[in-house]
Amino acid sequence: MTRTKTGISGLDELIDGGLVEGSTTLISGGTGSGKTIFGLQFLYNGASKYNESGVYVTLETRPKDLKVEAKEFGWDLEELETTNAIIIVDAASNKAGLATYGEYALRRGFDVGTLAREIYRAVEDSKAKRLVIDCVSALGMKFDDPFEVRSELFQISALLRELNVTSLLLSETIDPEAQSRAGVEQFVTQGLICLNLFEDNGTLKRDLLIWKMRQTSHSLKKHAFTIGKKGIEIKSRKSSTAKKP
Repeated sequence: MTRTKTGISGLDELIDGGLVEGSTTLISGGTGSGKTIFGLQFLYNGASKYNESGVYVTLETRPKDLKVEAKEFGWDLEELETTNAIIIVDAASNKAGLATYGEYALRRGFDVGTLAREIYRAVEDSKAKRLVIDCVSALGMKFDDPFEVRSELFQISALLRELNVTSLLLSETIDPEAQSRAGVEQFVTQGLICLNLFEDNGTLKRDLLIWKMRQTSHSLKKHAFTIGKKGIEIKSRKSSTAKKP
C-alpha cells in the first residue's frame, strides 16, 4: 500500500509508515493544541522533502497571517507559491468582509459548492498530492442540524477522494472529551488524530492520540509532543498497536 509520509518527527512510525495515499484524516483539538502547525508542517514537508505539491484551504485565517506563522518555523510559503508547489485558497477574507488578493479565493459569498470548485481548480493547477482544510468547524457553524454538517462534509470528502489527494481536515473542539465540534466530522474521514493541550501541575503540556486509521496498524497510546523551532516533534514512541480495521 502506498504511503504518504507526514515528515512530522516521530509520527510516521506510529501509523505504519505514513498516511494511506488518497485518504482523509481528521485532526481535532482545542485552542492552542497545534492543529494549524500540524497542517502547515504536513504540507511544507510534502513540497520541500518529498516533491509533492499541496493546497492549503483556509476558512478562518487570512493567508498573510498564515504565512507569518509558517515563517516562525522557517517554512517559506511565499517562495513555494511562486512555483505552485503550495497554493493557498483564501476562503477567510471574504467571510470577514475583507478584500482578497490571491488568485485562489472565494469572492462572492461562501457556500460548499463554490468552495469545492475552487479546491478542484487549485488541485488541478498545482497537481497537488496533499491538501489541508483549516478548519472544517467553520462549516459546522453555518448549520443547526448535525445531519446538514455531515452532508456538506461528505461532499467535500467525496471530492477529495475523487482528486486522490491525501488530506487533513482540521477541526476545533470545545469539550476536551469530544472528538470534533459538531460530533459528525470523524464519521466521514478514514483517520482521526486528537491533539490535546492540558495543564499538569501548573504547566501546559501536549499529547496526541490516534483514534482510528483505516487500513493501518497504529499506536493505541497517548504520545507526548512539543512544538519547537522546527515544528511538532513527538517525544514518545510506538509501544502498542491496533490491527488494521
